[in-house]
Amino acid sequence: MISGVHALIFNKDADGVRAFFRDVLGFGSVDAGGGWLIFALPPAELGVHPTDDDQPGFHELYLMCDNIQQTVGELKAKGVEFPSPIEDQRFGLVTRFKIPGGAELALYQPQHPTAIQPKA
Repeated sequence: MISGVHALIFNKDADGVRAFFRDVLGFGSVDAGGGWLIFALPPAELGVHPTDDDQPGFHELYLMCDNIQQTVGELKAKGVEFPSPIEDQRFGLVTRFKIPGGAELALYQPQHPTAIQPKA
């Protein structure tokens, strides 16, 4: 049976992204050999959304937080760049931040019940 999820980020500055996840985001890791870090992630959930008929599908990675303003402030204090403002979407408050290599990751504060933190 499925025991977990192994997500991948492909980036031209893989070493920089590994350092970012370790030093800025503070994610724990194990060395899989030769300095190749594999990071422990916070609890996760998976949503499945429909696509247009002509689109086979794609994948996205969103990091979740409980208070987006506080999290953005903490990350900005560590030098993280947020090229877009926080937007109120139907499902939550969303923004994006830059990681080494120029790519961006989404950050969001859900405004709906989550599978990992059920509402009482």
